[in-house]
Amino acid sequence: MYNDIESWKDKILFTPGPLTTSRTVKEVMLRDLGSRDYKFISIVQEIRNALLEIANVKKGEYEAIIMQGSGTFGVEATVGSTVPPDGKALVIVNGAYGKRIKQIADVLKIDAVSLVYHENQSPNLEEIELTLKNDEKITNVWVVHCETTTGIINPITEIGEIVKRYGRKYNVDAMSSFGAMPIDLKLNNIDFLVTSANKCLESVPGCSLVLAKKESLLKTEGYARSLSLDLYDQWKGLETTGQFRFTPPIQILLALGKAIEELKNEGGVESRGKRYKENYETLLKGMNKIGFKKYLSDDLAGYIITSFLYPNDPAFDFEEFYKRLNEKGQVIYLGKLSDIQCFRIGTLGRINKNDIETLLHFMEDTLIEMNINMR
Repeated sequence: MYNDIESWKDKILFTPGPLTTSRTVKEVMLRDLGSRDYKFISIVQEIRNALLEIANVKKGEYEAIIMQGSGTFGVEATVGSTVPPDGKALVIVNGAYGKRIKQIADVLKIDAVSLVYHENQSPNLEEIELTLKNDEKITNVWVVHCETTTGIINPITEIGEIVKRYGRKYNVDAMSSFGAMPIDLKLNNIDFLVTSANKCLESVPGCSLVLAKKESLLKTEGYARSLSLDLYDQWKGLETTGQFRFTPPIQILLALGKAIEELKNEGGVESRGKRYKENYETLLKGMNKIGFKKYLSDDLAGYIITSFLYPNDPAFDFEEFYKRLNEKGQVIYLGKLSDIQCFRIGTLGRINKNDIETLLHFMEDTLIEMNINMR
């Protein structure tokens, strides 16, 4: 399997994550450090401080907590650790990842209800307000910012205003937006924000990240339904000793530290978002020229992930299309819509508009090879 390692070359990942990373991010993982090593403890603290800086909040006002595992581990830790024992969660759903939050609550036997909307529909703010008004048992409200199913951007500011008005805790899954889309935690009244290392921060998979309003975090002691996914205890351990309670993914955190350094060098969230927007605009222009139609309307679409409808030609086979592109070094992603056939292209990661133009060129070639009629 590894015999050809010297000639191995990365394919370009146009996926929602994991995604293409810089060589320098990969290179920093080529070392060993002990979990109690002073250097490692210092790097972890630097990462936590840097996350607060990226979020434009101050230490003591908000706290940064690193959890082992993928983004879903961070979501599960936050679901299971922030809802009081007698509390209730409201989950706003318009995609697979909103559904996953509700599923996590159900598995943890947390009382939860959901407001479900179609995957191309923005949540109804009046319905959210009416639900909170009529159900005083609801203690926590969950929403996905950039729903990775389609790339739709949900109105976290407006929802946050409603949640604050009714005195509930506000939990935001910002997995596919943090690091490239400005998020004002204080303005949006966010109590807990969850993200991942391997999305817009352009690092590798293996740890999830939670930004918690300290006032809200302190009230959650004893809430956790899990030992290893106890958000409060994880924070307490990092605060008191600088160490993880259980074995940390050391190389993953070294990569994250380097990726955050590269985000700063690029110019921060605004500059990274500008590059992603340019990628998106290049993609959209090229896909329109080829004949592909995007799934979402312009007013709902973000610039991180875009879903495209299959061509009308019945001869189109996505698996074949995917395979041929993959052989050309271009990796796209299957769709996740419940009722419409589509595929997704991510415009995030260490890629630029030249990479997008290359993908578009290979797409055109592949459609010709497959004899697909796009008109």
